[in-house]
Amino acid sequence: MITLVAFRWVPPFAQGLVRDLRVRWALEEAGLPYRERLLALGEQASPEHRALQPFGQIPVFEEDGFVLFESGAIVLHIAEKTEALMPHDAEGRAHATAWVFAALNSIEPYVWNLAMLDAFHAGEEWAKLRKPAQTEMTLARLAKLSERLGERDYLEDRFTAGDLMMTTVLRILRNSDVLQHFPNLEAYRERCETRPSFKKALADQMAPFAQYAPAA
Repeated sequence: MITLVAFRWVPPFAQGLVRDLRVRWALEEAGLPYRERLLALGEQASPEHRALQPFGQIPVFEEDGFVLFESGAIVLHIAEKTEALMPHDAEGRAHATAWVFAALNSIEPYVWNLAMLDAFHAGEEWAKLRKPAQTEMTLARLAKLSERLGERDYLEDRFTAGDLMMTTVLRILRNSDVLQHFPNLEAYRERCETRPSFKKALADQMAPFAQYAPAA
């Protein structure tokens, strides 16, 4: 049985963005059942957890003694089990894998650097000074992605693990106006988020957050 290690609660600004969502979505696409092992905030620093995840992060994937960390690696591991996320042909598999890496390496750093200015440093003078340049860099990078996507529904000729990963990265901007500059990217994100597997994964991530919310 697969066990997914995730948080039982995170602050509201992070809810729906924690990276176990990627793994939950991949498992739903693959039709693989799993159980949760939820950590309270702070437990990720325990020696027991760091034996599984050396950086004290989540998610962690466990199956019959096999342990894997890093959301991208976990998603690719799951994708190898099903053609729902990974095409059968070698070229298709290589392209899907490339888009997973592109989401994590070519898009996410720009998106997170911008989002974190508002999430953690809103009102700080240095962040106000930094934001215009960071916004410009993020828009420039997203423009390249928008150009590559064009009018296609997905990054390649069908939904793959690459689209799953890219959507979770673009979600980071869901409460900003950045994607309004790129209607095709916004439509792409919304299209992927209408998949029943995504809706189930998101609901399952959010459920513990409501259950374990601190008392007001």
